[in-house]
Amino acid sequence: MSRKIWGIRNSAIAVSLTIAVCINLFSATAFAKEDDGLLHEGYQLQQVVVLSRHNIRAPLSGGDSLLGKVTPYTWHEWSSSPSELSLKGGVLETEMGQFFRKWLVSQGLITENYHPADGEVRVYSNSKQRTIATAQYFTAGMMPTANVRIEYHSEFDTMDPVFNPQLTFCTDEYVKDVTNQINALHSKEIAELQDNYDLVSRVVDMKDSKAWKSGEVTKLVTTDNVYSIKTFDEPRVKGSASTAVSISDALVLQYYEETNDSAAGFGKKLSNKQWKEISEIKDAYGEIMFGTPLLAANVAYPLVNEINSEMKNPSRKFTFLCGHDSNIGSVLADLGVQSYEAPNSVESRTPIGSKIVFSKWSNATGENFWDVDLVYQTTEQLRAVSMLDLTNPPQIYDLKFNSITPNEDGLYREQDINDMFQRAINNYFMIRDYYEASL
Repeated sequence: MSRKIWGIRNSAIAVSLTIAVCINLFSATAFAKEDDGLLHEGYQLQQVVVLSRHNIRAPLSGGDSLLGKVTPYTWHEWSSSPSELSLKGGVLETEMGQFFRKWLVSQGLITENYHPADGEVRVYSNSKQRTIATAQYFTAGMMPTANVRIEYHSEFDTMDPVFNPQLTFCTDEYVKDVTNQINALHSKEIAELQDNYDLVSRVVDMKDSKAWKSGEVTKLVTTDNVYSIKTFDEPRVKGSASTAVSISDALVLQYYEETNDSAAGFGKKLSNKQWKEISEIKDAYGEIMFGTPLLAANVAYPLVNEINSEMKNPSRKFTFLCGHDSNIGSVLADLGVQSYEAPNSVESRTPIGSKIVFSKWSNATGENFWDVDLVYQTTEQLRAVSMLDLTNPPQIYDLKFNSITPNEDGLYREQDINDMFQRAINNYFMIRDYYEASL
């Protein structure tokens, strides 16, 4: 990728961003593989750091919003207010916590009915209801008798800066380069979403809706994207994409919550492939807005720094950080994850309730290594509320990274992991300083 495409004239940063392009989720070509269930024979588990997405929530907007007017049908009657964790989401997260308890006990990191000593466990959540509640349900499953405190720093139902996927620096030149980068990396993928747009329009029968008849919405197209890139705001896309993402998100959540297949699709019996195509809309824009290298380096820095700090805390046994899909997507992109598609899920990158699990292991000679896995409930487990344990585990997917190579047992040297995090941190400051120096 030439510097001309980026509109960047500084050679050092151009090299860095060219490397970043190569580690972008869309452009990487290698694929991670499933591993053996968070088990590593011959190694002892020493520490676990988890970055989690909240579990099933109600759609972000209610029935009186545009979402409620784009279909003649009535959306699922949710057990929670808009954007809040549903009752089913709470049950599912408790089950996930119970699985982690069984796993950690089996590996000797904690004992049954574990009550952590001061500093051994940290549970830190974004200050939104759905993240606090997810953390509460998870710890109820993992440490049901320990009365673990859920830590959150900002006023309730606001965004904590550590978890807020906002841009902490922004200049006119940066906006120009971000837009060029999005177009260079994602134009083909965006154009190919037209069939997905047409599918969700048919599923919700949009042409029979109030919004269509009033002219509030028209045909969804992939050619009217307008990107909003502003300081102290999360990257956004306006136009048809905004409506399509909202519908996609609501339909997938309804599919998880509603066990009747026909009711989930407003009377249409959709195939698993079609549900994946519906989810692909929000998945694609999640990757574009939070996985594009210039954006990922900007929005992920606070959380990358937080994770790095927790991994280096010598007194910590277990850390649970609870945020959003944007957090998982941006952190993985910033660290340079190889391309993957989450198996057994209609969501391809960050399934609801999914977790990046950083686990530290030592061998017989005392050398330390790390594993990095994506752990989540499969679509079937989510819909059926399947009980989880060591014989019926959640999906465990081994993640690979472009800048480091695992050993023969699938583990990364601790120094390599440390270096990978430090490169991501350094990249943030290098990009920020470059653009601010151009003011």
